[in-house]
Amino acid sequence: MSRLTLQSARANVRADMPAPAALVCVRCGSRLPVDRYAEDCPACRARGAPANLTVAYDAIPGRELDREKIANRPSTMWRWDSFLCSSAADAVSLGEGNTPLLHAPALGLGDVWIKDESRNPTWSFKDRLASSAVTMARQFGARVIASSSSGNAGAAAAAYAAKAGLPCVVFTFVGASPPLVAQMRAYGAMVVAVEDKADRWRLQSAGVREFGWYPTSPFFGPVVGSNPYGMEGYKTIAYEVAEAFDWDVPEWCVLPVCYGDALYGMWKGFEELKALGWTQRTPRLVAAEVSGSIAAAMASGEPMPPDRPRNAPSIATSIGANQGTVQALEVLRRSGGTAVTVENDALARWVVTVGAREGIWPEAASAATFAAIEHLRANGTIESDARVVALLTASGLKDTAVIETALPPTPVVAGGLSEVLGTLRDVYGYRHG
Repeated sequence: MSRLTLQSARANVRADMPAPAALVCVRCGSRLPVDRYAEDCPACRARGAPANLTVAYDAIPGRELDREKIANRPSTMWRWDSFLCSSAADAVSLGEGNTPLLHAPALGLGDVWIKDESRNPTWSFKDRLASSAVTMARQFGARVIASSSSGNAGAAAAAYAAKAGLPCVVFTFVGASPPLVAQMRAYGAMVVAVEDKADRWRLQSAGVREFGWYPTSPFFGPVVGSNPYGMEGYKTIAYEVAEAFDWDVPEWCVLPVCYGDALYGMWKGFEELKALGWTQRTPRLVAAEVSGSIAAAMASGEPMPPDRPRNAPSIATSIGANQGTVQALEVLRRSGGTAVTVENDALARWVVTVGAREGIWPEAASAATFAAIEHLRANGTIESDARVVALLTASGLKDTAVIETALPPTPVVAGGLSEVLGTLRDVYGYRHG
């Protein structure tokens, strides 16, 4: 690796912050240079279990940060820059992070708290990944941002590329949610749709390999996960959760999982807090998935989640992949967690339930977390008195088709108030007085 590239990775790190020292395999610990962010672990790929890379630092992250003064810092995820790859002053930021953690007793799931990531600038948790990834893209001298996405990742990449003044190419597929495609285009992205979903990776891979486009999302298979610098942004969810509970972390954290980027990032964040002595333990983590791939690997003990095609597409398109990742599997095994497979009827039911009972409209993928908690409470895996944090990854406005099919058509009323009351009774079950 050239000296110039190493300097670019360290250029915007304060003297009191750790700097990226290497990229390390999440499974076997092999070390690669800091500019190998568009690759996976060659050793694990040779063994048949391709694994993602994560950032290793030249000192313990957060070692210089005064825990008592965090609340006085800027209210974005970059107030945790002592744990990240760049200083807040040099970050590409739209004000992401510091999202609310809301108690949700009306769901009937016990002591459950919703970490509402729909409050981020592009209305999803992907803003944390995009902010961190694009910040490092600029430091590496990238000229084009590239993403393959069904929606949230592409919208976030487009927005942060616009903020950084960089062009962005997003590969999506025919049939992707129209509001999400419109959102990508609204931020100025050059959006290209393909008939075959797999062509997204083929085309993005060509751009990365031939032209040096900077990838924020997966772009080759088997998928190992997203850009390791981007995934560092997800650590801040763990920091915020721990801080909100006065450093007494919850027993469980449940996430909707496709490739496990946020799952790995949160676990890494909790591990860093424990290493500093700020917390005493790491929560057990749960992957709520739709394919059953990770659950199958947990049951079999295999090192690689299998490809598990569905008989019908999931309504949770953002977690609709048929195969999980090594990084997700590693987190569940190391944290003592588990995976739950969720079907469409449960997803639709919980989209409606969370909106009607807590006033939060989740995307279908986010509803998987509540279905998983319901299942694990019922079978005793999650104890009745255990505190659980549910990650709500994005707003239901990202894909309105789910709510439109889950609820009856909006009734049209002619006449006066008596007709209105009759309609409320017949359609909604409401009885006045």
